[in-house]
Amino acid sequence: MKRTFLSLALPFIAGASAAGATTPFDAESEADNNIERIRQLDDAGPQINSVIVYDADAAEKAGAAADTGYLRGRTVLVKDNIETAEWATTAGSLALKGNITGRDAPMIVNLRKSGGVVLGKTNLSEWANIRDDNSTSGWSAIGGLTRNPHAIDRNSCGSSAGSGAAVAAGFAWAAIGTETDGSITCPSSVNGVVGFKPTVGMVSRTHVVPISHSQDTAGPMANSVSDAAMLLTALAGSDSTDSATTDADLYKGDFTQGLADASLKGVRIGILKNQIGSRADVRGLFDAALADLTRAGAVLVEVDFTPDRAMYRDEFVTLLFELRDDMQSYLAGLPGEDLPRTLADLIAFNKANASVEMRWFGQSIFEQAEGTTDREAYETARKNAFRLAGPEGIDKLLAENNVAFLIAPTTGPAWASDLVHGDNYSGGIGAGSLAAISGYPHLTVPMGAVEGLPVGLSIMSGKWRDHEVLKAGAAYEKARTTPLATPSFERWKPANSIAPSGDSEPIMKK
Repeated sequence: MKRTFLSLALPFIAGASAAGATTPFDAESEADNNIERIRQLDDAGPQINSVIVYDADAAEKAGAAADTGYLRGRTVLVKDNIETAEWATTAGSLALKGNITGRDAPMIVNLRKSGGVVLGKTNLSEWANIRDDNSTSGWSAIGGLTRNPHAIDRNSCGSSAGSGAAVAAGFAWAAIGTETDGSITCPSSVNGVVGFKPTVGMVSRTHVVPISHSQDTAGPMANSVSDAAMLLTALAGSDSTDSATTDADLYKGDFTQGLADASLKGVRIGILKNQIGSRADVRGLFDAALADLTRAGAVLVEVDFTPDRAMYRDEFVTLLFELRDDMQSYLAGLPGEDLPRTLADLIAFNKANASVEMRWFGQSIFEQAEGTTDREAYETARKNAFRLAGPEGIDKLLAENNVAFLIAPTTGPAWASDLVHGDNYSGGIGAGSLAAISGYPHLTVPMGAVEGLPVGLSIMSGKWRDHEVLKAGAAYEKARTTPLATPSFERWKPANSIAPSGDSEPIMKK
């Protein structure tokens, strides 16, 4: 029997932003509220199932850190493929249930030094959705299936599903997600929160369960662009053990600076018209966002772009090869005993535990990756995919159209979760792979909802233009006129529907 659903009596304390805060920030009260919401809405009630483990003493720790550093005791949930000293880091798999390293990833070290409080670990799509091509996003053997707070029978998208759902549900001030291609931006979009995939190399990947050193990055997920910028400020920086971050210190800073006064007046923005998709409802939201941008003074330019399919083909080759190598490097360096040490070990573990690990879907991508060993073919594929996404993709589009940013809807509304059939993405919407493959920044900001299901607006630009993208997002956020959805913590139902009661006949349109 589930506990009584008491969520509506709980205050939603999202935390004051650095830019434009109007009320005092009480770190201890927020953390206390976060924990109570987790207990009533994640563990019980609608059982959002986004938080795997949390620190029951977090409120006390938040109070102690309230005068510390940049974040001053704000609570942060961490995706469970990022190491924290307190708990196991599992990537959602029973194979890593005992992976208690006792160490913090460098980004977590930065977070704590900045006064952030690690509240707990969030569920994710197992192995960050790279195990099988028929998976269900938001499911892991460790955490089960995460539900979307806006409609609990709808998907929370992958692979940072738990982080997106937890922020939307008010379980923490913010959360950390990771992305290889879409795994911050998609869950942020469908859960109605802000998500930022920074330039690859802005945030260290050391002690993070990997997929691809070419594309992996961590990033913030929050309730506002300013909060996301605050969290990125705490996480970013160079790390001597991650060569991709060599230049991070040159580009990091206080990412909230300039957000409150950010303007789009005279800013040229490219509309990726072929990436809007065919859904009339999503197009309607996007048109409203374009109208808001125009009123804010932006100059909108239609951009006619169709990506070369070879980009996606060669990205997949890249991910297969790097998954095998990078996973082996990570597993081999784990300090514990009786842990898998290679991708082959993981494949064998899944076969031995198939009734639990592979009840809903298999491991076809793992098996493909294990057989992808041609380094020359991989190097050729990576160079071509990057060329098509970066120099001949985003860079070329920005230059030829004389625009500062590219925009499109992020993805469609959340689909019904179905463990038997797997995911059901709305095709043809969004252009996030360009930013993912090139390693360039990509921000998604809520722009409205379709029948109560959130949809985000993507803003992308060139390498290391993270601050500029965040400022553009903050300016759009201020200009937005479309109302945003509020989590219902119930099953989805059509807007303005009338349910029949007793013996009455359903009302039908004639």
